[in-house]
Amino acid sequence: MIFLKKLKNVFLISLFFVFFISQNCLAFLPDQTAQGYVNTYKGKVISINSQKKEKIEGTNREHILQNIKVQILNKDKKGQIVDFDNDRIIFEVGDKFWFDYYNYEDGSEYYAILHRDRMNSVLFLIGIFVFVVIAFGGWQGVRSLISLVGSLFIILYLLMPSLLNGFNPLLASFLITSGVLFMAIFFTHGFNRESGVAYIGTMISIIITIAFALFAVYTTKLSGLETEESVLLNLQSTSSLNFVSLLLGSIIIGVLGVLDDISVTQAAFVTELYNANKKLTKKEVYKKATRIGREHVGALVNTLALAYTGAFLPVILYFYISPTSKAPLLNLEVFATEIIRIIVSSVGLVLTVPIVTLMAVKYLKDYKPKGDKKVHKH
Repeated sequence: MIFLKKLKNVFLISLFFVFFISQNCLAFLPDQTAQGYVNTYKGKVISINSQKKEKIEGTNREHILQNIKVQILNKDKKGQIVDFDNDRIIFEVGDKFWFDYYNYEDGSEYYAILHRDRMNSVLFLIGIFVFVVIAFGGWQGVRSLISLVGSLFIILYLLMPSLLNGFNPLLASFLITSGVLFMAIFFTHGFNRESGVAYIGTMISIIITIAFALFAVYTTKLSGLETEESVLLNLQSTSSLNFVSLLLGSIIIGVLGVLDDISVTQAAFVTELYNANKKLTKKEVYKKATRIGREHVGALVNTLALAYTGAFLPVILYFYISPTSKAPLLNLEVFATEIIRIIVSSVGLVLTVPIVTLMAVKYLKDYKPKGDKKVHKH
């Protein structure tokens, strides 16, 4: 089919550029620039030597200081026992955790506790997730999981290295997004006309969303350095990162999932309308599909806002209890950035409905999904 052949060519060209910008980047690992850093180890608490409460200097609060005996579990130092103080996490005997080891030129050593080891619990929960998806989705569920793994691989091993190697974050995010979207739609829903319409329609929406995001970010003069993580990345990165473009790229990647959702749904709904009533005109199908799309958009916009609000809850609580007047706080970049994320994502979401629906009405008439059986009247 000509439409699908053209689509394949567009994707192959995009894929070429994705690999071009990411060449020589797969082996990236940021250098540990901290003086004295040796390695990160996994340890197990075998005993609590002492535990006491201490007052935090300059405050009325207290924290617990432990001196713990730890067995290292990594292969290169497996079985080695070390003792050090811990005022970060309250441990019990048997707890496993990760820590950094520093050895300075004067012979002094330092152990920095990072976080608990949660891998077994995480793997167990991943197993439940995989089981539920496959049990409900069957073979399509398997394809969706393959698509998810592929998307994560592209983001971690193509997008991240390309950003750290100095490529424009906005351009890299757009190219990677096209690949992730292609995999998410076609690997999950099959390589067919319906998927093609959803893919092309979503890419058009993404381009418009990028344009609006550029306008919003530059109008509000956001720097992209609103979080502590961004500041640390700026200090530790060996390349000069454009944090405004990085912010724009993060907005686009963040909205990609819901755009994929609504575009596939709209294309499928148009197909079902055509097949349910052959007498419907294109105009009638468009009106009916758009009405359903409005309902879907209403739910997803609310979902987006709640998702961002949930992730942002500690900062919102700070906003709530702060004695400072609310107007200056709303002007803080950390608040303005999240507001812009919600606005840009919602606009992109709303625009996807008419774009994908219009394309679906044009290209999906007389399209019969694979596996559908014709109903014969007797």
